[in-house]
Amino acid sequence: MIEPIIIFLAQILYVPILTLRTIMMVKSQKTKAAGLGVLEGVIYVVAIGIVLSDLSNYANMAAYALGFGAGLYIGALIEEKLAIGYVTIEANIPRVNEALVSRLREVGFSVSTSTVQGIEAERYLLYCTARRDREKEFYQIVDAYEEKAFVASFEPRSFKGGYITKAMKKRREMFLRRKNLKNSPQ
Repeated sequence: MIEPIIIFLAQILYVPILTLRTIMMVKSQKTKAAGLGVLEGVIYVVAIGIVLSDLSNYANMAAYALGFGAGLYIGALIEEKLAIGYVTIEANIPRVNEALVSRLREVGFSVSTSTVQGIEAERYLLYCTARRDREKEFYQIVDAYEEKAFVASFEPRSFKGGYITKAMKKRREMFLRRKNLKNSPQ
């Protein structure tokens, strides 16, 4: 009866590693993906070897399937927490909102702006590329300053040059220092 437990635990390890390996491949982090692939392969061979050694053992098959499902859930949680990579965010707002732009820049977002033509009138477009772990923060700030904003985000595969690559690290460090000072006991 120990085999189903081993299979279940192996799947709980295997599937999150599979998830992270896939993300690393998509983000062109080949070395990390290869390392995770080796680990993934070892775990897979052990788990599937136990299952295939006795195809009449339905508990092993059930443990494999349940472990796979649980592993998918855990992998998704891990990926969400790690927030690997960058996100490009566009906020389309009805008019120029200097307070919003200033606030976004104040907390370290690189924001480009332009005027665009909407269906009925000119609108204002805010464009930002940031680390994925700051996407929710961007949305919250926009919501606080501009209720009628249309905000969309997507993940760029790669980018080169520009203000973001030069100053991103400095802005992030400055943001974290301010945040730590604000949250430290006085």
